[in-house]
Parts: sequence; structure tokens; C-alpha cells
Amino acid sequence: MGIRSELEANFDFEIIDEFLDHYAMMVEIMEPLIVDLGSETRYHRSIDELFRIFHNIKSASGYLQMEPMTRLAAFVEEALEQLRTRDKKANDETVNWMISVADMFMQWQEDLKMDNELSHVHFSLLILPDMESE
Repeated sequence: MGIRSELEANFDFEIIDEFLDHYAMMVEIMEPLIVDLGSETRYHRSIDELFRIFHNIKSASGYLQMEPMTRLAAFVEEALEQLRTRDKKANDETVNWMISVADMFMQWQEDLKMDNELSHVHFSLLILPDMESE
């Protein structure tokens, strides 16, 4: 049984459908926002929006009991909270790490569409980049 079948067995269809719609929208806008972290002028708007996205994914996936997604979203949310306190753009290492994170969430979107099990989180995503160096 894949993740979608598991969700459909345990939750109301409308809840799942709403989650999938919102999740698709959030995943779609992640990468442009991440790229904007490298811009002095768009950094704050992008970091705030990314924080909101990962907070929403954490909450919704927690409700739907998708533990790997919940844990990674919480980890990223904590990293973004650290970045929110900065007044300068993100470095390349941070942007590249965030793009890899976005790729994981895109893979999970595909897993949901194809009714596969959720793919395993790559270990490298669990190592925070050096967010301070420029």
C-alpha cells in the first residue's frame, strides 16, 4: 500500500484532496523563493514565505501522520528561523542545501501522485550548511 492509499484509508477524501492541492502549490513556489534567498532585495520576503510554507507542511503532514515529511519540515523550519534573524542574503551553500530540500519535497509529491511509499530522506539533508560564511 502506498502513501496515498494509506491516507485514503485513514482520512476523509476532502482533507486529503485539500492537502494535495495546497502541497502542490507550496512545492511549486519553493524553488523560486529559495533562489531569491541569494538576493539582497528579496531575501526577507522569501525567507518569511519559505518559513510559512514549511510551517504549514509541518502542521498538515503531522495531522496526516506522515512522519518523515513532518520531521524534515520541522528541521527546515528551525533552520529558517535562524536565517530570519539575519540581515544579509543567504550564501551559496545554504541556497544549494535548500534546493536539495525542495527536491525532496518534490519527490514526495511524486510519491503521493504515484501512490508509492514516501521516499527516504537523504542523510545529507540532515546536516545544516554553514549559514554564516559568505
